[in-house]
Amino acid sequence: MAGADAAGLVAGYLLDAALGDPRRFHPVAGFGTAAGALERRLYRPDRRSGVAFAALAVGGPALAGLAAARATRRHPVARATLVAAATWTVLGGRGLRRESRIMAGHLDHGDLPAARERLSHLCGRDPSTLDGPELARATVESVAENTSDAVVAPLVWGGLLGLPGLLAYRAANTLDAMVGHRSARYERFGTASARLDDALNLLPSRLTGLLTIAASPLAGGSPGETLRVWRRDRNDHPSPNAGQCESAMAGALGVRLGGRNIYFGRSEVRPLLGDGPRPSAVHLRRAARLSGAVGVAATAIAATLALARRSRR
Repeated sequence: MAGADAAGLVAGYLLDAALGDPRRFHPVAGFGTAAGALERRLYRPDRRSGVAFAALAVGGPALAGLAAARATRRHPVARATLVAAATWTVLGGRGLRRESRIMAGHLDHGDLPAARERLSHLCGRDPSTLDGPELARATVESVAENTSDAVVAPLVWGGLLGLPGLLAYRAANTLDAMVGHRSARYERFGTASARLDDALNLLPSRLTGLLTIAASPLAGGSPGETLRVWRRDRNDHPSPNAGQCESAMAGALGVRLGGRNIYFGRSEVRPLLGDGPRPSAVHLRRAARLSGAVGVAATAIAATLALARRSRR
């Protein structure tokens, strides 16, 4: 079934590239609703409850994927179809690139109110006081990090583990977005979800950085310079994974990322990544181009990993 998994991963990537996210009845949104109901039943302000929540919310999709994989182990067409549908569902590459280009258009026209409103499609920062360069910076950083989270990581786990990997990864990443952030409510309850997501993204984030380095000429960058910035700055970020992606993107675009971020009442100061000016609209289009190239390369790697599973048996 490794060949069917590989074919399904490629087909799912092509579906996302052509169609983007499903417009109605998105399974990830449905999972989020179910996870929210589970949280309301299990929530206690302690880590033990958070561990139980993460185990159940991620274990359910993983077991469902395992059952589906076993049910289709003698039916390659059905397996490839299921993997393609799951891959299409969990990827977000086309939407990410589209948001970056839309933001570039707003900044080109000097429409800061529209750009500030649009930022909520990409990240949870408070945009009310951001000027054009800061809106562009927030967009580039989101594109860099989400190229790993929403493209490379699900493909890698799909390549390594097939259907269970695709579904479990997306479940864990969704939980991190729901409860993995720092707040009074989730300081302890969300710890397990946040650390699980960090662990699952250790390999994909570094692969994203390396692929960004290789693809940097597509954005007018130099692999040598991008590698230099990545090696120098990648561990300065407070996240064990985001710095891998953001520093490589900064090096490839020749811009400086990092600084002060405001999240609706909470302020964080991040170390500076890269050299050069703050990003502008032109860098957003280049970031989208880089993200697309990284996604294509990650799809090829994922298909190769799936085929390698057959050779190990």
